Amino acid sequence: METKRHVRHDESDFQVGVVRTLRYAGFYVFAVPNGQRLNLIRAQLAVREGLTKGVSDLIILLPNQKVFFVEIKNPNKQGKQSPEQKAFEQLVTKYGHTYLLWNDWKQVEDFINKYGGHHGQTLY
Repeated sequence: METKRHVRHDESDFQVGVVRTLRYAGFYVFAVPNGQRLNLIRAQLAVREGLTKGVSDLIILLPNQKVFFVEIKNPNKQGKQSPEQKAFEQLVTKYGHTYLLWNDWKQVEDFINKYGGHHGQTLY
């Protein structure tokens, strides 16, 4: 049985690869640092600054007001959405945006094939 730490590491490695791949393909993508471990004082400050449980790991911007919110889960299919993540997904879709849950490379490839060439210049 894998430890929780190992599972989280696999998820982190997958996210790093996803970001690199999307940026290489020319997409503007950025991370929301919700998963960081913070001491109590820093965590309280982060919440006051706007850190919110459940917000997706990545945000991808395309022209014409198209925004994708992407939750990354472990590619071994063991990751599950928290109640806060499910609530955020409902809010995003209620507001007319697209929420994606990625846990394998095929999903990333399908996104690039569908939206590649229709986005603006990357900053990276």
